[in-house]
Order: sequence, then structure tokens, then C-alpha cells
Amino acid sequence: MECLNMTMFYYCVLLSILMTGRTSAVTDTIFPNQTLKDGDTIVSAGEIFELGFFSNENSSFRYLGIWYKKISTGTVVWVANRAVPLVDFSSMLKLNGDGNLQLLSVNNISIWSSLSSKLAAHSKPVAQLLDSGNLVIRDDISNDLIWQSFDHPGDTWLPGMKIGVDLVTGLNRNLTSWKTSSDPSLGSYTVSMNINGYPQLYNIKIESGLLHRIGYWNGVGFSGALSLGPNNLNLFEFVSTPKEIYTTILTDTVVIRMQLVSDGNFVQFVWDDIGQSWQYYATAEKDNCDRFSLCGSYGACHIDNAPACECLEGFEPKAPEDWSIADWSQGCTRHISLTPEKEYNFTKFSNLKLPDTQKSWFDTSISLEECKNICASNFSCIAFANTDIRGSKSGCLTWSSDLLDIREAPQGDISGQDIYIKMANPILIRDKKKSHLKVTLPIVSAVVMLSFALLIYSWRKMKKSNNKVNKDQKQDSDLPLYSLNEIVKATSNFSVNNKLGQGGFGVVYKGVLEDGREIAVKRLSKTSRQGIVEFQNEVICIAKLQHRNLVKLLGCCVQGEEMMLIYEYMPNKSLDSFLFDRNNSFLLDWPIRYHIINGIARGLLYLHQDSILRIIHRDLKASNILLDSNMNPKISDFGLARMFKDYETEANTNHVVGTLGYISPEYAANGLFSLKSDVFSFGVLVLEIVSGKKNRGFSHQNHHDNLLGHAWRLYKEANPLELVDEALGDSWTASEVLQSIHVGLSCVQQHADDRPSMFSVVHMLGGEGALPPPKQPGFFTQTTKSEVESALTMPQVPISINKITITQLDAR
Repeated sequence: MECLNMTMFYYCVLLSILMTGRTSAVTDTIFPNQTLKDGDTIVSAGEIFELGFFSNENSSFRYLGIWYKKISTGTVVWVANRAVPLVDFSSMLKLNGDGNLQLLSVNNISIWSSLSSKLAAHSKPVAQLLDSGNLVIRDDISNDLIWQSFDHPGDTWLPGMKIGVDLVTGLNRNLTSWKTSSDPSLGSYTVSMNINGYPQLYNIKIESGLLHRIGYWNGVGFSGALSLGPNNLNLFEFVSTPKEIYTTILTDTVVIRMQLVSDGNFVQFVWDDIGQSWQYYATAEKDNCDRFSLCGSYGACHIDNAPACECLEGFEPKAPEDWSIADWSQGCTRHISLTPEKEYNFTKFSNLKLPDTQKSWFDTSISLEECKNICASNFSCIAFANTDIRGSKSGCLTWSSDLLDIREAPQGDISGQDIYIKMANPILIRDKKKSHLKVTLPIVSAVVMLSFALLIYSWRKMKKSNNKVNKDQKQDSDLPLYSLNEIVKATSNFSVNNKLGQGGFGVVYKGVLEDGREIAVKRLSKTSRQGIVEFQNEVICIAKLQHRNLVKLLGCCVQGEEMMLIYEYMPNKSLDSFLFDRNNSFLLDWPIRYHIINGIARGLLYLHQDSILRIIHRDLKASNILLDSNMNPKISDFGLARMFKDYETEANTNHVVGTLGYISPEYAANGLFSLKSDVFSFGVLVLEIVSGKKNRGFSHQNHHDNLLGHAWRLYKEANPLELVDEALGDSWTASEVLQSIHVGLSCVQQHADDRPSMFSVVHMLGGEGALPPPKQPGFFTQTTKSEVESALTMPQVPISINKITITQLDAR
């Protein structure tokens, strides 16, 4: 929200005092079992910020929030119950003895909770509002931080607040816009740090993808926010360590804030103390040239030109007919393509906003000359530049894929940079052609005959497949290729004692490499119905993905008729081996299960929104969730996954794949899949984790519904807690279980549009929002395989039963 109406704001605060008959409490601290009631306020020690209850203009809803105390417009910077407004003046905020802040309604129902971690014995938690606007919970004895609101930003970025990723905990601190200027519920836009390649800030429209690339830190500013250059109001800091990657605002000389407003603009405001108003200072998105990849690959945007897009020198439009009607999305292609045989040099392009760095490589410690040598010696490298453009100019940034999202910086803007792009040298090529013409002609026929022989040879199916995999492997230098001898030795010649399990792909073995690393080897069976397509799909999908909740692919082995994928070893195997086993289910207490639910949600959010490629898994189920030694969940098995481009939201296939019981209705019936297909599977998985029961095969003496139908019945009867697995004993927390059931039912709704995005799910599970009441789920009655097939209109429907996945895939 940009600013509240001054009169209305203070009217609401005064009204709350009159209705409760209390005066505001002037303090900056809440102690255990002390309550902050509607009408009370917590004031920071320096009296800069206040914490309390407020209402927005033209609304009777109440919110717990933080706003500026000395600024007469009452600008709100953080809201606890964003999506669950209070309806009266009888609510209270309470700090429990375990260090957990809870917002309670008049009926003592928990509306919002900080979900703080458990405290050690003899701790003394206190909640305090700091001068920075940060609400913290700390141990008053050790002064250790337990929780802070700065880890859960709203739409406002304050000095000292980090925007970025904690690589240890997986916490992603990002901004999310309000729905409207008066409705603080989750809006359509988010600003977040993407750590693929060289880290960058993005402004994303949640449902449709990248909107604007704010860019990476180049030493003086953000490469994609040219107006936010270095001056006395724009003092940013970028930090990258093995533990966290983030950026923060350093300035404290003026009252300044950055806000992601409800229309998607990311704006900087400065308080004018004389005029008593917020002054617009700068915006990250300056003009239409800041729209992500407006000019496509190798196209540069010049806002003062007509048309705005043109190809870089040495490139030409890929689709000239589209460019004539101002459709530049196909981008540009080289006049002369690069091949290993051609001579090339580097052409310098100056004063540019440099390309997207999601698929880049970088080293901040080397010089530009060293960077040039690295790029020159690697044929796949097509461009390089400095990471730091300050006077010393240092660091190396290289690209090995098409250059996207380039624009010309305004003259004199210090954020404009130089980039060196590898170009074929036409003079050298022409001279070489002339000098070798006489030599080339006599051997043309020999070359043709040799090519024909090689073509016939390549018709041999397995050889052709292996060559293709090896080619893809070489293009991805980050994925090691292991020899068959290494794998045979590591698995004791695929000993039956090393067998971990078996699926549609083949057998999985445990192995130990010579360096002592434990691995899991997924070996394609010669009789498997899965094959080269799934093998390649898994390599392409996850080779470069890095997330703590995705299984890590270490390499592959392709030799003769052998095809194997090498993964990190998961000592606790898969989730289903615990969840559906009577002897093991008690080992999964509620804190572990809730941790697993949250981890799977964060992994899916990464695949859907934050990864290099937008990926739909299409086979999310309990057996595809692996558990490491600390019971951290890892999503695995990407053989059926599909990759979407930024602008794609759904697709259709003639061949349905997946596992019965987890497939969404629209996918099973019409072959239509989208991000919401994974959301449906996630919802099924959540209800299975809560109940300890499988969706498919579930039975109840009073009805014939499956697990989804049973959960829906209990929800309608106001008895949802009856769903809880008996194996949990007394380890579960009612608020977390209810929240999980609500999320699960919301995710399995019949219509895809009714299901939440994984972004909303993660926020809901983090206690930062709420979902509307769920509707009737899809596939809520017990369904047999024949019944499903009879409902489908497509001729072939490969669906898996139990653990085996049939994999007749459509072309990718």
C-alpha cells in the first residue's frame, strides 16, 4: 500500500481506543504471556515505528501491522495477517512461553503465528520492535535471535532488510505486492533474488512469469535498474557467501523505502519532512525497454528509436516478417554462424544493460584479460564481461547461451556496461576459402561418401541414441560422465546386496566412488518400457537445477547398451517406505511430516517459478520424494517432466503419463496439463502425509470415497482432525494440521483455476496468508483403472498403478 489517508488512518486508531476503553501502551517490548490488545501499540525505542492494529480506508477489516509513527500519513510497511482480516476489535497478539507470537481472534482462534523454532531450556523469549521497523523475537538471556519480521517481507523494502536466499535454511526473502492499494492480501507481483548463474533480482508476475529483470549487482548498481545508480539515496550492498546471497539498502541518513505497488511497479520513495509527504524518487522499471526480453535474443532495445528494437551489429532478424509488424519476440540470428572450424574474434559493444545471467558462469576474482582467455578457449562461450565496473574493473562473467534482455543505457548512465561477443571473422573466412579452394574440390566426393556411410551407420538405434546422449552431455560441461568401469566398481558389479529398489526405469543400486562419496545408480533395464527419451529428459531437466529440496544429479554413464544416471545417495530412501509402513510410520512424528510438507512445497515453487526453466514434474508422489539423513525431502524422478517457456501456462498431450491417484482431473480426461497439475498432486501428497493413508486403495466402512473424498466429508462435518494418523500420537499441533488439511483440500479442487499457486501455498504454510474455503475435490470417489480409461477420449492412456510408471511420452 502506498499511503493511507491521514484522516481515515487516525480515525481508525482513535476508534479502536474508544471501543476498547484503553489507552495506548508506550513500550517496545512484549514479554511472555503478555498480550497486545486492539487499541494498544508497541512503539520502537527511537519512536520511529509503531506496531498495532489498524483499518484501511473504506474498510472495517482489522489488521496487525507496523507503520511509521512520526509520519502523518501512517504508511504501513508490514502486515501479519495479510489474507485473514479481523472482523472486530477484540483480537490480541500474545507471546507464548515457547517464543511463538500468535494473533488470536475473539474466539481464541489462531489467525496468524510466527511459527518460531522451539527454544532451549532456561530461555526467556521477548518480542521487540526495533528502530529499523523489524519486529524480532529474541532470547533475553543469550540475546540470540529466534524470529524476525524482516525474514518475511511484505510489499516494502526497508534499510537493513535482506532480499535474497539463505542457502542454509532455504529461506527465500522476497517482496510481494498487495492485491490493491487498500487490500493487503497477496497480489500478483513479487520481487525476488534468482541465484541461478550470476545472482539477479527479478520482478515477476506470479501467474505469467518474468516481468522485469532488475538485474545483478555490478559494483555500483543493479544492471537492469539504470535509474537506481549510486548516489546519496541509493546505497545498496550485495553479499554472496556460501551461507547466503542477498542485497540490502544501507542508507540511514534519510527516511527511504522501496515498495512493490499493486500494479507491479517497484518504486523508491523518500520522505520530505518539510512538505510532510512521500516524494517519488525513482523506479526500477523506467520504460517499455525494461520489459523482459522485449527484443528477443541478440536484439537490443533503444527507447528513443523507432522501432525500439534492432539487432546487434553482426546479427539479423530471425523472422523479418514479424519484425515488420513490431513483433520482435523471435529475436535475431547471426549473419555468419560460429563453428569450431571458423576463425573468430570478439566485438565490443558498449553502454548496454547486459543480458540475462541465469545461464552464465562467473568468477569475481579474475581480470578481464583472464576472462577473455577462458572464453576464447571454450567454443561454447559466446560472450564475456566484467562483474564489477568500478574503476578497478574486475571479475569475469561469461555466457554460453543466447543473449536475452539487452537494452542501451541512456548516455552518461554509469550502469551501462561493455560486453565482448564472439563473432566469426568474415575476412579470415573468405581468405581461407580462396586459399583452400583447389584443395577442397577434389575431396568433396570423398567427404560426401564418408558422410553417407556415417548416416547409414547411425541408423542403428542404440548407437544413435548413445551418440545423442553423449552429445547432450558434452554440451553440459557441468555434468560429469562416468565410465562403466567406475560404476561397476562402485556398485560391486551391481551386486544384489547393493540394490535399493526398482521402478519403471530399472533397478537402483547403492555405490561408493573411489573418493568415498556415496551414490545411487539408476540403471536402465533392457526390458524397461522407459528409455532414451526419459533418460535425456531427466538429464536436461535437473542437470543445472540447484535446490535443497531437489535430488542432485551428479552425472551419467552411457557406454554400449548401458545407460545410467548417478545421483546423490539418500540414506532414508523414499517417503512411502515410512509413511505407508506400519512398522516405520511412527518414526515420522508431526514436526518431521510438517517439515517434509514445507520442503516439497518449496521445491515445487522453485521448479514452477524460480528455476532456470519452468518445469512441471507430472509424477509427484510419495515414492518420488527421497529423504536424506536429516529427513529433508528431495523431489526426484524427472523422467516425465515437461519444460515450459516463461510465457507458457498450459499444454496438451495425446498421451497421459503419471500415477493413478495423483493425476489431476483435467489431465486425465483431456490431456491438459499445467502448473496446477502438480498442485493437485501436491494436495494429494499433503493429505496422505497427514493421514498416513494412500489415496488410491483407501477404504472406509461408511462410504466408498477415496482419501480425498473422506477428507472432504470430515471437513464439511467440521471434524477435519479425525483425518490425523494415529501413528502421530500426541506430537501434532492442531493449528498446523488444520492448516495442512486446508492447503491439501484447496490444492485438489476439481477445476485448475480454483487451485492456489505454489507461491500462495508456501506463504500459507509459512503462516503469512490464508486460502479461501476449499470446494469439492476432483476424483473424490474411489475409481478403478478401467473406470478412468472409459472416461477418457484419447486412444492410449499410459497410467501407472502403485509404484510402476508407464511412460509412453508425447514429443517434447
